[in-house]
Amino acid sequence: MQPFPSTTVSIQRDTRAWQFQAWASFGIAVFLCATGLSWLPGEALDRAFMVMGYVFCLSTAFMLAKFVRDSQHAGAGGTAGRDVPMWRLVVWGSFFTAMGLTGWGLVRMEINDAYKAFLGVSWLFLISSAFTLAKTLRDRHEADLIEARLQGCRAARQEAAAAGSAE
Repeated sequence: MQPFPSTTVSIQRDTRAWQFQAWASFGIAVFLCATGLSWLPGEALDRAFMVMGYVFCLSTAFMLAKFVRDSQHAGAGGTAGRDVPMWRLVVWGSFFTAMGLTGWGLVRMEINDAYKAFLGVSWLFLISSAFTLAKTLRDRHEADLIEARLQGCRAARQEAAAAGSAE
């Protein structure tokens, strides 16, 4: 029986500093948005709709990040991407609808321009940090899957070698 060739596989992982930065940016963005929305002058109904808009934008940003990554995987020969035909329209439409309605709600509010600018910048910071965090989490998940597959292959090789030497 021939020995198995030794192969070295490098699994690319994000550094702890990058992971910390992604989580810290997301946490700061959530804090800034929560602070801005909680002190938002005006009607309680306006505040409630702005909070719903921010949450809708955040959830659609994560949904869009997952959809884009799954589509990339499917294009590279993966098994993902077997979504219903209209799913692409739903995902992109939801994201642009959420962003558009939230932006429209922010612009039409009768508040100080500086406050609008603060809310707008913190909102865009939240969306961009959500995309960054989604990518970081997905990269870690994929690296964990590759590592688990490699460990399974190594264990199978060891079992095959042990069974071959026992015969």
